Amino acid sequence: MTSELIVLIVGYVFGFYMAWNIGANDVANSMASAVGAKAITIRQAIFIAGILNLVGAAFIGSHVTDTIRKGIVSTEVLTDPHQALIGALSALLAAALWVSFATWRALPVSTTHSIVGAMVGFGIMTGGFSVINWDKLGAVVLSWVISPVFSMLIAFFMFKVIIRLILSVEKPFTRAIKLAPVFIGLAIFVVVLSFLFKTPLGKKLSVQMPSALLIALVAAALLGWLGKLALVRFAGDPAVEGEEGIFRRIQIGTSCYVALAQGANDVANAIGPLAVIYFLVKTGEVGTKVPVPFFLLLFGGIGIACGIAMAGHRVMDTIGRKITTLTNTRGFSVDFAAATTVLIASKMGLPVSTTHAAVGGVMGVGLARGLEAVNFRIIFQIVIYWILTLPAAAVTSMIIFKLIQALY
Repeated sequence: MTSELIVLIVGYVFGFYMAWNIGANDVANSMASAVGAKAITIRQAIFIAGILNLVGAAFIGSHVTDTIRKGIVSTEVLTDPHQALIGALSALLAAALWVSFATWRALPVSTTHSIVGAMVGFGIMTGGFSVINWDKLGAVVLSWVISPVFSMLIAFFMFKVIIRLILSVEKPFTRAIKLAPVFIGLAIFVVVLSFLFKTPLGKKLSVQMPSALLIALVAAALLGWLGKLALVRFAGDPAVEGEEGIFRRIQIGTSCYVALAQGANDVANAIGPLAVIYFLVKTGEVGTKVPVPFFLLLFGGIGIACGIAMAGHRVMDTIGRKITTLTNTRGFSVDFAAATTVLIASKMGLPVSTTHAAVGGVMGVGLARGLEAVNFRIIFQIVIYWILTLPAAAVTSMIIFKLIQALY
C-alpha cells in the first residue's frame, strides 16, 4: 500500500468523523425548538433531519469549495503540497475532536468556527502569525455577540406580537386561523430569500435582490393563502388543537427548511479539507478553490445523517428543553428569529453562526416571559464553549500537525 493511498484513507476517516460530528451537534439548530415544543418527537426529528441533511449536502451542497475556509488564513500556506496535506488532516481531526467533546458535554458549538480555528492553527504552524487575516478573525469573534443578541431581540418581539394579537384575545384559535396567512407568509418570505442567498445552489442561480424579493413576496402571498385553506380544512377540533396546533404545523415546515439548508451549507466544513487532501493526493497540487465531486458531497451527507441518528439527541435536548420551556408559538418565534438573523447578517457580510442564532432565539422567547424563565447556568456554559471553540481547535490542530509531521 502506497503512502498516498494511506493518507487518502486517513483523510476519508477524518472527514467522515467531522461530518458525523456536524450531524450530532448541529441538528439542534433545525430540530431542537420543534422537539422542545413537542411539535415532533426526537425520533421523528432524527429521521426527518437525517434525510433532509443528506439531500441538502448531496444535491444543494457546493461543488466548489474554498481551500481555506472564510479566507481567514492566507493561501500562501498551500504552496508546499506536503505541508498542505498535513495541515488539512490536522484541521479535520482537530475540529472534529472539539465538536465531539462539546457534543459529549451536550453543548452546542459552531462547527464552522471549529474548522476555522483548526485552519488558523495549521496556518500558524506553516506560515506563522503573519498569514492570519486578523480582521476577518475579529469579525468571527464579533459574531459571538451579534448572532445571539440579534436573534434574541427578533424572537422576543415576535413572541410578544403573537401574545398581543393571538394569545391574549378572547378566541385565540379563531384569531390564529385568521392571521395564519401573515405568519405563514413571513416564514415563507424568509425561507425563500434564505434559500436564494444562503445555499450554494441559490448562489449558483445568481438571483439579484429585486428579483429575489419579488419571488419571495409572491411565494409568501400564495403559500400563506393556501396554508390558511389547508388549516381551515385540516386543523381539527379547536378544543383539542388550540392556537398552538396552528403554529405546530408552521414550525415543522420552518424546521425542515433549516435542516435542508444546514446539510447544504455545513457539509463544506467536513468535505472542504477532505477535497484538498483528495486533490493533493490525485494531482500533487491545489489552488485557492477545488472542485468537489458528487460522491464526496454524498459521503459527507451520509456522515452527517449518521451523526444525527447516533448522537443528535444530546444537544437537541439542551437547546429544546434545558434553556427555557418551549411551546409551538415560542418555537415558531425561535425558528423565525434564527433564520432571519442568519439571512440579514449574511447579506451584511457578517460571519454569523446558525448555532448561536438558535440559542439566542430560545433565550429571547424565554426572556419574553421574564428573567426567571431562562436557565442562565446553561447559557453561561454554552457561552464558555463558544469562546473556547477557536483557541481550542487551533491549539489541538497545532499539536496534531506536529505529531503527523513527525510520523509522515
